[in-house]
Amino acid sequence: MQKEVFKGSILFGPVPMALVTTIGEKGEPNVFTVGWIGVACTKPPMLSIAIRKERVSHANLMRHPECVVNLPTREMVQSVDFCGVRSASQVDKIAHCNFELEPGIAVSVPSIRSCPIALECVVRSVTPLGTHDLFLVEILKNKVDPALIDEEGKIHMEKGSPITYLHGTYYALGGKPIGSFGFSVARRKAAKEKVSHLLKPSKKTSGDKAKSKKGRSL
Repeated sequence: MQKEVFKGSILFGPVPMALVTTIGEKGEPNVFTVGWIGVACTKPPMLSIAIRKERVSHANLMRHPECVVNLPTREMVQSVDFCGVRSASQVDKIAHCNFELEPGIAVSVPSIRSCPIALECVVRSVTPLGTHDLFLVEILKNKVDPALIDEEGKIHMEKGSPITYLHGTYYALGGKPIGSFGFSVARRKAAKEKVSHLLKPSKKTSGDKAKSKKGRSL
């Protein structure tokens, strides 16, 4: 397939959406929406966050190098958009969105109660890039809604209805998984069973099973 060639630009996505809380100059909490965010390191656990220099939260982080990365749900998409297009210099976004805050555990920055996952972070470095500065933050503590944790202690982030951003449009993650890490190199039978398990419909009742057996006997 012959591809069209364009000049270099950020033709990349989707990216996760996050609501990042910081502390203002007078100690007041602030929140802003971040799309340019990603995993930077496993040990220590670190994220990369690209922030425009003119954002109020950029100055907040330079003065008070702590933040909380809150992962919003699809029901919060209007607030996510509002916190991305409005500045703290214009409006108190936390009050406008009726966000209820929770105190930090490892940091002095609060998290947003309605977000099912909150990552408490401290800034480790700041690298000037151009329009944005790159903040590398280390995750000190994770706060997770119990509704996302199963009986075996596994965290199901997909149950938190995360949202993504793709070139001006928000999307909610949904649908069935199409594979799991490592399935492409697993033994054929094991891989088939693994994918089959992911795509397996919900459990049938005893009555459904009886009907199914009856159907096979015809």
